[in-house]
Amino acid sequence: MAINTDKNTGKHADIGKEILKSIQIMVEQKLSAIPADQTYASVVKKANADNTYVILDRTGIERTVKCSIPGIRLQVMQRVWIKEPCGNLKHIHICGVC
Repeated sequence: MAINTDKNTGKHADIGKEILKSIQIMVEQKLSAIPADQTYASVVKKANADNTYVILDRTGIERTVKCSIPGIRLQVMQRVWIKEPCGNLKHIHICGVC
């Protein structure tokens, strides 16, 4: 007598997918907690006289930052690369031009 496993195969596949999804969520949470540099694109909203610039950070908040590129003067609405060293907002700076 043959056992029909077609009915159970779907349930096992669903459980397997749920387990993999749970593992993926746990790994992503652990990785996001590790301090690492983050680099992302932004735009210069304002250029100040003291060679600082107002940009939008990755959460959409305006920040006044310095530019690490020597001898360059950025323009308003110019696209730039922003670096957050180890997620430390005290050291956020412009590190490149898009």
